Amino acid sequence: MSRSPSFAVKQELSLKTDLVSLQQWVVAFCIIRFDLEQGQLIEECYPPGSLSNEEELDVAFSSFPDSVSQNQNRSSIHDCIFFFRIQRRKSSEQRNVNSSETVEIDDKEVSSNSMKEKVINRRKIRNDTKQLKYLYGYVFNRQRHDERLRRGGEQKSVVILSHNPYSSVFRPLLQIMGPLYFDIGKKALEHIAAYVSMWPAPVPGKHMELPIGNALLKVSLPPAHSLSFEIGMFEESASAMAPFLPNNQSIPQGLFHDSDIFGTFRSILLQLWLLWELLLIGEPILIIGPTPPQCCEAVASLVSLVAPLPCSIDFRPYFTIHDPDFKHLNSLREGDTFPPMILGVTNLFFLKALRNIPHIVSVGSPALNSNQVPFASRSAGRIHGRPEGFGLQQLSLKKFSPSSLLSAVKLRRDGPLCLMTEHKEAVWSTYVATTKPDTSILNRLIDAGMLPRVEESMSVVNNEILRRHFLELTTNFLAPFGPYFRATTPSEGSLPFIDPPHLPPFDADEFLANLSARGVGKFLSKRMKSNWLDLYKRFLKGPNFMPWFQRRLTVAEQEQHRLWRQARMKADIKLLISKMPELEIVDYFNAIERHLHGEIQMEKLGRAAVDFTETCQKLKKDLQAVFNVLPKDMQQLLLMNPERAALLQLSSEPTKLPGRPSLQIGVVSSTSSR
Repeated sequence: MSRSPSFAVKQELSLKTDLVSLQQWVVAFCIIRFDLEQGQLIEECYPPGSLSNEEELDVAFSSFPDSVSQNQNRSSIHDCIFFFRIQRRKSSEQRNVNSSETVEIDDKEVSSNSMKEKVINRRKIRNDTKQLKYLYGYVFNRQRHDERLRRGGEQKSVVILSHNPYSSVFRPLLQIMGPLYFDIGKKALEHIAAYVSMWPAPVPGKHMELPIGNALLKVSLPPAHSLSFEIGMFEESASAMAPFLPNNQSIPQGLFHDSDIFGTFRSILLQLWLLWELLLIGEPILIIGPTPPQCCEAVASLVSLVAPLPCSIDFRPYFTIHDPDFKHLNSLREGDTFPPMILGVTNLFFLKALRNIPHIVSVGSPALNSNQVPFASRSAGRIHGRPEGFGLQQLSLKKFSPSSLLSAVKLRRDGPLCLMTEHKEAVWSTYVATTKPDTSILNRLIDAGMLPRVEESMSVVNNEILRRHFLELTTNFLAPFGPYFRATTPSEGSLPFIDPPHLPPFDADEFLANLSARGVGKFLSKRMKSNWLDLYKRFLKGPNFMPWFQRRLTVAEQEQHRLWRQARMKADIKLLISKMPELEIVDYFNAIERHLHGEIQMEKLGRAAVDFTETCQKLKKDLQAVFNVLPKDMQQLLLMNPERAALLQLSSEPTKLPGRPSLQIGVVSSTSSR
């Protein structure tokens, strides 16, 4: 049974929940009971009204294992933790104003020449009905076996619902909240909600300390570039996204960075490179595990495998036949294309119902005691004095054994339906991988036997080795796209007030031709077969490429805009216009005016930069300086526009340039329009 960390509710405090702050982290807390006559019932939902009736059913059906755990004592308590992901129903998107409060921005109001409309700086949930929204449910399930109870036991689940895939936060929170609820009842929901509402807003890609009672959760959140746009748009930096290898390895580079890759795929480690490719190109995968914790851990581990590439395909860590999407998937006929999805299931019925799915992975062991929380506890640093590596042969990698080779052939011949009689860990796929398993990485892994404490420590080390390798593999695979995201800066003596050049346009055929000519690089050429270009072709056609490319391009454009804006702040306008002909000076005046209007417009929209005041003052002075060297008739013509005249009200010293008369703006009264 999972024990909660030391936790005490401060009874003397009158805790009040700030619902707006709560929604930054949590949509709702639910208590769900399995009723023998009525099925799954939601007993409590806090805050009330957070879910529609349809969503309550979806959450309830996803919050229980498909079957009661076996091999338990006649009087015992069996706890497990897992999570699911379901699609939100449109009818509920507007039910709770607090949960969907958003500042919408009309991009048409911003000048097309300014990149500021693409600045990503929104912290609240985005209420865009055109995009799919998903709800993550983190479940603490308790099965109590007692012969005195009807049918010998009962089931209840404590569920945390969130728009955020913050497993590193909600899993340890469940370890506190689950047992606390079974100790003090529904008061636990209100107390936990009050503490969560006092947390600061989530900061993606950062380490955070979150107090909960007398406990402190030390967590690392996934980076902004790994979060889908549906969750909310956060500020992203150009250096934080692939294809650049991150400098700080302690910061997570993708979702589910705390997942146990080694423990989940230990018996099929040689297949990790095949699974990495399938994820990369967005192939549909069915993952079968004996229990919800095992199958959801496998899905989370696969998603984390392609970091820092965001996983744009739909993934369901724990999928049941009650999910609304099952009806569509079950209706697919032979020959129909299965949508790109990763489904984690425990019900073997899916083997027959979803026959069109091309790749099936079986993980986990039925004998695993899932009372042990099935996710790896990550260490803050490397473990010192680690034992020697046991080598490839001692890691249960049986590929080199003749008997295991025969077993593999038999498994492939029998197909995944053999799982109906006996659970085995295997991969069924006709896909031939381009990437070769890296035996040097496998030889570095450590096998510590089955001692629980040592096993957990070794898993931390092994997960770091595997995660680092696949991070490097993905980053090198994405590296050839780097030139398309290379921001330019104004050269010394150039004119930073003109619009920056466009980034290179992307053409798939041209990209593939150039890549074929120059090669893929040493890192990948050693690890891939000669047909590596085919993998790039599949990636370009897959569902992961375009969302990543467009998002990365947006960040590069933001970076270029920032660099040119910075150059304008440092530019010496008097020096730049000293040798310009009159016509170019007028063009320069218009360019400065356009940038100034852009800054003012962004401020009206509530999206002004931190240095807005200083930037406007600099642009106004530059505008004044250019205005002062124009001929007087041109000045009078420009001042006929009242809005422009207002911008020029800021007085400045007369601009004196060699060979030009010194002119000073006067106040011109005019009501003429532009």
